[in-house]
Amino acid sequence: MKYNRKKDKDFWLLARSYLHDYMPVVRNLSDKSVEAYKQSLKTYLSFLKESKSLNEDRVTFEAFTRDNVKEYVAWLKNKDYSAKTINLKLTAIRSFLKYCSEEDFELRGVYTDVCTVKKIKEDKKPIEYLAPEATAAILSAYGLKTAKQRRNRMLLILLYDSGARVQELADLMVSSLHIDAANPYITLVRKGRKSRNVPLMSKTVKHLKNYLKEFHPNGDDSPLFYSLMDGRPHKLSTDSISLILKNAADTAQKSCESVPENVHCHLMRKTKAMDLYKNGVPLPFIMQLLGHESMSTTSGFYAFATLEMMSEAINKSAPKMADDEKLWKKEAVRCHAAN
Repeated sequence: MKYNRKKDKDFWLLARSYLHDYMPVVRNLSDKSVEAYKQSLKTYLSFLKESKSLNEDRVTFEAFTRDNVKEYVAWLKNKDYSAKTINLKLTAIRSFLKYCSEEDFELRGVYTDVCTVKKIKEDKKPIEYLAPEATAAILSAYGLKTAKQRRNRMLLILLYDSGARVQELADLMVSSLHIDAANPYITLVRKGRKSRNVPLMSKTVKHLKNYLKEFHPNGDDSPLFYSLMDGRPHKLSTDSISLILKNAADTAQKSCESVPENVHCHLMRKTKAMDLYKNGVPLPFIMQLLGHESMSTTSGFYAFATLEMMSEAINKSAPKMADDEKLWKKEAVRCHAAN
């Protein structure tokens, strides 16, 4: 399909509108997410320059053909991009062309043509999550002797119970808590300033009430987790929270062999979700708790039977024998549980 000179200019006008208006305003995506889409489009432009000798000032919608995009995928493979990264970059191109086709009906053919390029098959890896004894050891790693230890202990308990992203936890204010409601919950604000309400366990609520008495006695609406600088509270950074967790994991490893080497905040989030899933909580509920926009995101990570779950199901379904003596006995390894 040939485009007139006006259409040639439309490419850059639509690209600007897509990145500066549609993505951040209409879709309400965070700056980080918008930047990821922008970099994906820039990568495609780099491919056009390197493989097609097409400089940016000459790029039009004619460069977005099925054959070109297929070559682009192969180009990314040769540069050792992972299958996941390639698929994300392909998704970004589709998203951009879909927007363009909605703005200009004549571009519908370009969008549908590119959509026929298949994504690369990704190897499904079992989701990583903590064993219950490891979670308990980490949550109880900090003692209660000092105010800093008590703050860190509360922070980790809430990180796990809420399934929050580390940035969401860092952004919590006192007003984010609703622990006196009939069903206590906290309000988390995720990327793009979208919020969700997450229920809290009764034990967590008790911990929070004690924490508020000590760290927020006046009830001022200030950062929930903070450190004092110049006599004023400053919210903890995501790096500080990550370090608090790392130190807890290092301590927990000394008493619990189940604690892995690399414990990070997202692992706590995965663990909470998997614990809910293993206890029969429906995926739509887990999706809402995690703040996933698409069910496919949730099911892609959690909707599979782990070896442990299959083993438990098989054992439960087996009929009991007359001689119910256990043939194998294995002493459980017990780690310190959280208070």
